[in-house]
Amino acid sequence: MGPCAPGKDGSVNDGDQFKRILDDLHDGVYFVDRDRRITYWNKGAERITGYTADEIVGSRCSEDILVHVDAHGRSLCEDGCPAACAIDDGEPREADVFVRHCEGHRVPVHARVSPLRSDDGEIIGAAETFSDDSPHVAALERLRELEDLVMVDPLTGVGNRRYAEAAIGTRLGELRRYGWSCGLLFIDVDHFKEVNDEHGHAMGDSMLRLVAATLKANVRSFDEVARYGGEEFVVVCPNVHAELLHEIGERLRALVENSGYPRQAHPLQVTISVGATLGRPSDTVESIVTRADGLLYESKAGGRNVVRLG
Repeated sequence: MGPCAPGKDGSVNDGDQFKRILDDLHDGVYFVDRDRRITYWNKGAERITGYTADEIVGSRCSEDILVHVDAHGRSLCEDGCPAACAIDDGEPREADVFVRHCEGHRVPVHARVSPLRSDDGEIIGAAETFSDDSPHVAALERLRELEDLVMVDPLTGVGNRRYAEAAIGTRLGELRRYGWSCGLLFIDVDHFKEVNDEHGHAMGDSMLRLVAATLKANVRSFDEVARYGGEEFVVVCPNVHAELLHEIGERLRALVENSGYPRQAHPLQVTISVGATLGRPSDTVESIVTRADGLLYESKAGGRNVVRLG
């Protein structure tokens, strides 16, 4: 076995050259043994998740750390884990999943998993590489331009109300001129006043940043996210039909619900309620926002943590 291969227990040998190669990769790379205990964690994995190797190595990937979920918010750690499947049948896997960042929000990644074998062919673990699929990576330049126009919310880093109204107006104009469809998600953080009252404004601000980060990382690359005011956010969705708009809203709702604060002893539950509506040729910015806000109210009345389409 050469210096650039995993050891018999699934761990990485101490070859400096091997470590430099892996650490130079932009993608995240980690190894697990047959018990899915993490034995190696590269610099790319640290960058994407915020967790250092010292925090991760030695932990099982099914513990309350990354908590892979699918687009519906279902946990894959015990059922459907790509690494576990690769270890069981020796076949490589690819999957689009969502990992939890150390700050709590969800990050979409494309994961590729291959079984690791010893010299005699025995499966001793798995290697996973994953790349950040966040649309905000492509949108960083646009956000810098928006900052110059004072259209970014300073607390959350997404667009502010002025930006939201401009984006809605642009999409409604395209709808009237070209027939291009658009939709609006109006989002409110559930029980936000109680969080401020019981835990203080610093925790409230942290919750707003968490929700904004989850929304921003998990919309499509051409959707636009803004904080409309207080604990309210909007997502402006061009090129969308009713079923797809509802699907986007449900995905965001589920991912926020599965976000949290993993480093706290008693993490707060974060959920959102959503009102979803398609634009109409007769709409103004005010009318579509009013309609979406009414649907949001129905979501609240229906028990919260709900998407209402209308």
